[in-house]
Amino acid sequence: MPDFIFAAGAIAGGFALLIFGADYLVRGASSLAKKLGLSPLFIGLTIVAFGTSLPEMVVNIFASFRGSNEIAIGNILGSNIFNLFFILGIAAVIYPVAVRKSTIFKEIPFSILAVAVFFILANDVMLSGLNQAMVTRADGLILISFFIIFLYYTFGIAKSSGEMSDEVKTYGILSSVLMIFGGFGGLVFGGNILVSGAISLAKILGASESLIGLTIVAIGTSLPELATSAVAAYRKNSDIAVGNVIGSNIFNIFWILGLSSVIKPIVFFPAANIDTYILLVGTLIVFPYLYMGRKHVLERWQGASLIGMYIVYVVYLIIRG
Repeated sequence: MPDFIFAAGAIAGGFALLIFGADYLVRGASSLAKKLGLSPLFIGLTIVAFGTSLPEMVVNIFASFRGSNEIAIGNILGSNIFNLFFILGIAAVIYPVAVRKSTIFKEIPFSILAVAVFFILANDVMLSGLNQAMVTRADGLILISFFIIFLYYTFGIAKSSGEMSDEVKTYGILSSVLMIFGGFGGLVFGGNILVSGAISLAKILGASESLIGLTIVAIGTSLPELATSAVAAYRKNSDIAVGNVIGSNIFNIFWILGLSSVIKPIVFFPAANIDTYILLVGTLIVFPYLYMGRKHVLERWQGASLIGMYIVYVVYLIIRG
């Protein structure tokens, strides 16, 4: 029991530091971005998406160094599935989310490409007949190359039409910088504590690291995305709500998995392909949803159905063990 309490406390403390860090970093970065006059969609796809994805990045870096491959892969796939089904669903339930044409025909396909590229690079056993599947350093560089292409695209929409919400509070330059550095500090310490607690909890419960990564760690590191998209939907800022989810999913695969595998090659277990299929199918579901009812709008009933799909997925994970 003391070991369980210690592991649970480490996870809770790690989550708290991650959320604190991400919140401060996003507030500082968004303040600077507003002063620069950048578009809301650009903010959602880059600064907010990157800031809210930092917990996943820090957790993955520590997991890679420790050789916890299942947590590294499970954290990213689980976070993306949570983003797509639960967070986007919550945002639509709070207020119907209008989706731009550019998001439908450019950003969403880019997120589908991210899943497809990851599937190809990770499945050495299935596609090449090798004895072990691994995301190598070369694979990581390929993922990062796609990430650079995505950044190049986002810079093209940086000055597009649209005003940043007045709800974004601005701070002085020194205050913003201190918030950014303080946020990074919280992320680093929180990520280290969280990974240690997650590994300990998996051993105590006799559960696989994959299950812990896909559920507890993935949901915990996605809390900043949940808070950001929920608040954006409440304030009727669809660009931030949608851009945060799609941008985070692209960041998670191309940048975070790419960086993690460059640091240390990640062993990929074929059982994780099921989660990859679910992520791909979930992303594809968004397309017909945007043409049912009001065109280019995710309505409340559609958001509720996405949440229902996520609950079914979690039940499946628990049964799978």
